[in-house]
Amino acid sequence: MNENEKYLVVLGAGESGVGTAILAQKQGYRVFVSDYGSISDKYKDVLNQYKIDWEEKQHSIDKILTADEIMKSPGIPDKAPIVKQIKEKGIHIASEIEFAKRYTNAKMICITGSNGKTTTTLLTYDILQRAGLNVGLGGNVGKSFAWQVATCDFDYYVLELSSFQLDNMYDFKADVAILMNVTPDHLDRYEYKFENYLNSKFRILQNMDMSGYFIYCDDDPATLEKMATLRLETNWIPFSIEHNVERGADLTDNGQTFNIHLNNNSDFTMSINDLSLSGKHNTYNSMAAAVAANVLNIRKETIRECLTSFKGVEHRLEPVLKVHQIEFINDSKATNVNSAWYALDSMRKPTIWIVGGTDKGNDYSTLIPLVKQKVKAIICLGVDNSKIHAAFDGIVDNIIDTQSMEHAVKSAYYMGSDGDVVLLSPCCASFDLFDNYEDRGRQFKAAVRNL
Repeated sequence: MNENEKYLVVLGAGESGVGTAILAQKQGYRVFVSDYGSISDKYKDVLNQYKIDWEEKQHSIDKILTADEIMKSPGIPDKAPIVKQIKEKGIHIASEIEFAKRYTNAKMICITGSNGKTTTTLLTYDILQRAGLNVGLGGNVGKSFAWQVATCDFDYYVLELSSFQLDNMYDFKADVAILMNVTPDHLDRYEYKFENYLNSKFRILQNMDMSGYFIYCDDDPATLEKMATLRLETNWIPFSIEHNVERGADLTDNGQTFNIHLNNNSDFTMSINDLSLSGKHNTYNSMAAAVAANVLNIRKETIRECLTSFKGVEHRLEPVLKVHQIEFINDSKATNVNSAWYALDSMRKPTIWIVGGTDKGNDYSTLIPLVKQKVKAIICLGVDNSKIHAAFDGIVDNIIDTQSMEHAVKSAYYMGSDGDVVLLSPCCASFDLFDNYEDRGRQFKAAVRNL
């Protein structure tokens, strides 16, 4: 059997799965798509249009276990019975990103991290677009990378990569890799061992050589600890808001001036007050994107223009409305402790905090000082709020339980006073009550508008 007659099975018929199926068919594979859940009508129509064989609400073992290779959608855990059977059979499992990269020679700018990766990805993409480069946006944000490889011809891709995507990437090589930070998240997928999750994030470095660049946060303890154990065979560039670095990005003038200094480029300098995105976390995001643009030799004027006008990301500290002098902020994308920490740290008014959802092994203890200082009331929004009560009962006087967004928003409103902030920063995944964090954020905005 030659290469073009290989049989690929795609598990999961969402954006990444359908995109992979289209690309595989275009490359001459025989393709079968299997989804244990329901496939949306939108994707059924696409699969039918391309005449790709598919099934839903089941996995046909006989069809799956005869595959030459399997693409597993990132949401399917390794502990799923079908994945265990595939591994026992010894069939190679690849991610969408791994599979699609085989069929493009475009340069890869890849961003990962527990927090900040979406904003940094979109900032970087915006800079490259404004610079006039032929660039695609994909991975964990935007359109399916594989779908774009099948139907477009980009010279660059900016890819946001989750740990789940990195887990099934082996031969892939980034040209520019950005690691924002690593803090405990998704531990339920990693045997509740932070080391396993950390190792997953560092897969972004695999196969890199001295033609590439690794951009990382020099203030992140887990990143530095892991780097001390590695022999980095690529160009590494740190960024920091806590101290100066010899080569990379940092702050001077009592933290008011943002600088980039690289050996192969003259310095880039601007006031942090000119950054369109405020807060410490967004200073990190801006630094990382600007360093990536610098190593790609983007004009400084273009970088500056983007950093001063970028509008931000939906569901990330997104102002919604002010209702009777109570401000409502949508931070639904905060699905872990560290992300919620940055949100709470940026609050400058008495805060009513809406928190809760599917716990991923969270340790809330790091939030206690901020909660004591900033939070006047907690609205729990989840099926099981016991861990939130265990962490904050006795620290905040008013803690109530809700199981719908409408109830949570109305409760927060009635508990608020002029000058307060209601912050949805859930610290948890959304799947107990919502389809995803986007659904949760949009329901929050709708409930606020209905007050």
